[in-house]
Formats: sequence, structure tokens, C-alpha cells
Amino acid sequence: MGTAPDRPPLVLLLAGAGYGQQAPLLWWSSDIATAAGCEVVAPTWVVDAAADADPTAFVEAAVDAALAGRTPDLVVAKSFGCFALPWAVRNAVPGVWLTPVLTNDAVTAALRAAPSTHVAIGGTDDTMWRPDRVSGTAAILQAVDRADHRLEVAGDWRASQRLQAEVLGVVEARVRALVVQVHRR
Repeated sequence: MGTAPDRPPLVLLLAGAGYGQQAPLLWWSSDIATAAGCEVVAPTWVVDAAADADPTAFVEAAVDAALAGRTPDLVVAKSFGCFALPWAVRNAVPGVWLTPVLTNDAVTAALRAAPSTHVAIGGTDDTMWRPDRVSGTAAILQAVDRADHRLEVAGDWRASQRLQAEVLGVVEARVRALVVQVHRR
């Protein structure tokens, strides 16, 4: 993809609207990628009225600006950052999509068309997790029992921590596979 053999794999980390890079799933995803020897690009943004009006265009513009012409080897995105799904599918960039907004037509169309190099993870108590809208996709869909949109179990921090560790295990597996793939080039 966009990584030369002498460069580390590039991981694009995309925040949610109110779930920034310092939040647990993204913080640890960044740490996993960095520890594996990857470069991490993590643009920040403020979701304003213009972003809300056309979230796909907003996220794609932010991604293009942050990457400056490079192509990442993997995207890890949370919620609002999952509006990059159409861009990732168009550009054949695999992704781990944490709580994608499956109530949005652009996101669902992209996930429906996504190959098995994409994993989408959502909570069964998240009203935006609508796997029925992406039936027939080759992407891997994983539902987290009792989890909400933050991939947490309301009122149970221990259960939340355990299930987030499992979700981060998916991120780790994808990052490790990426590193192996890049070293084979």
C-alpha cells in the first residue's frame, strides 16, 4: 500500500466526535501500534455544524490533510471517525471500525461493500450498531454483548475493562498481521 520497505507501517487513528485520542480504546490502540513499530497519525478535530452536515466529507478532508499524500496500511477508527469507511474501501485500506454509525447510509453502504480486511465492532446496547443494515458484507462483524456506544457496560467498570481488552486484542492482531506483512515485502 503506502509503506516502503524501509519505512514503518502507517496506522491512521481516527477519533469520535466526543471520544478523543486520550479515551481508552484509542489510547491503547495507539500504544499497541507504536509498540509494534508502526508510525501513528492521529488527526484531531472539532465536530461543528459543518462537520455534522456532511460528516463523510469532513472526515475525508481531515484524513487527506493529515496524511499529506501518504496511504496508511491500517485505519483504527471510533464512531465519527468511521465516516472514513467509504474512503478506506475506495482506497483498499483495511480497518478496525469501533462502533461505526450504522444508522448512516454512506457508512452502511461502504461496510456492505468492504472485504474481509475490515472488522466492525459494536455493542448490542448501542442504538447505532445495526448489523442488519450490512447483511451480506464480507467484513467481519463482532457484537459485544451488553456494551453501549462507548463499548462499555453501564454500571460495571470491571466488565467494561474486560470487554475493551478483548476489543483491543482485535486491534493488536490486526497490527501484528500488518507488521508481518510489511516485513515480507
